[in-house]
Amino acid sequence: MGTIENILIIGGGGMVGQKLAHALAREPLTPGTTSALTLMDLGFPPGSPAGARQITADVSDPAPLRAALAERPAVIFHFAAIVSGQAEADFDLGWAVNHMAFWHFLEAVRQEHLASGGSYCPRVVFTSSIAVFGGPYPEVIDDGFPPAPLTSYGAQKAACELMLADFSRKGFLDGIAIRLPTICVRPGKPNKAASGFFSGIIREPLNGQEAVLPVGTDVRHWHASPASAVGFLRHAARLDTAPLGQRRALNLPGVSCTVEEQIEALRAVAGNDVVALIKPQPDPVIESIVAGWPRNFAPERALALGFRADADFRAIIESYIREDLAPEQAQRLRLR
Repeated sequence: MGTIENILIIGGGGMVGQKLAHALAREPLTPGTTSALTLMDLGFPPGSPAGARQITADVSDPAPLRAALAERPAVIFHFAAIVSGQAEADFDLGWAVNHMAFWHFLEAVRQEHLASGGSYCPRVVFTSSIAVFGGPYPEVIDDGFPPAPLTSYGAQKAACELMLADFSRKGFLDGIAIRLPTICVRPGKPNKAASGFFSGIIREPLNGQEAVLPVGTDVRHWHASPASAVGFLRHAARLDTAPLGQRRALNLPGVSCTVEEQIEALRAVAGNDVVALIKPQPDPVIESIVAGWPRNFAPERALALGFRADADFRAIIESYIREDLAPEQAQRLRLR
């Protein structure tokens, strides 16, 4: 048996966490090693990777975190958060889960570092968000554009980025925060994220169901597929962080497109009958939230460091069909 590489995924029951866990089970981060996976979340879907240890726990509870960290995983992925719409609607819960729980996590890592005499210094990959930015925006956001969030969710993610950078500066851990584009097309059922409709207007029609479009078709946004997200995470886990200096947060590459361009890509892949299942139904609350989000990026730092994303939105749709659409639905599309 080769070397065992212990990996902890906090938020490992979610969609991205599960996809990452399966990818790591198939292909470890480090060639010649075997991934020993520990997943922590409130619950887990059927079909988690065989052999992965599951810890059912609330990320806000420090005790299970300390127990998992006592095994000193070499790499820790931290996804656990409540989503944007819920964080905006429930102020107390948003700050408790998205900010204070992350503080307790960082402090638990620091205590393990101190207990080891300074030898334990894990790579921590934190999933941040483009919600850390607020308008007014330039046409294209470059790497020098400062965070100024306009939502509670964005403020919570920005605060976590600062904490991660400080703990890294002190040498307690080796952290990197990746500002994910909106992940689309998300498989499964809709969640409470304000951005959920970006996936819904593709996913539901491809599955023969109607989808509500709560914003205008001129809305532009920044997207990446789940497959790209897994690639980002794997790359971040093995990246040399020295070139980052103290700027530990990265804007990641993605696809900038309008809702109309999303719909036209869907039409090109699946036809007019599928597109007809999208039903406009304006929602002022969603419109207001989305209006405060960035639309396009020039992520030169991330590109120079080797991060890569989807070529265009059609590629994102095709990735969903290939990886997540039910076989009978995918076959129907192939036969059209």
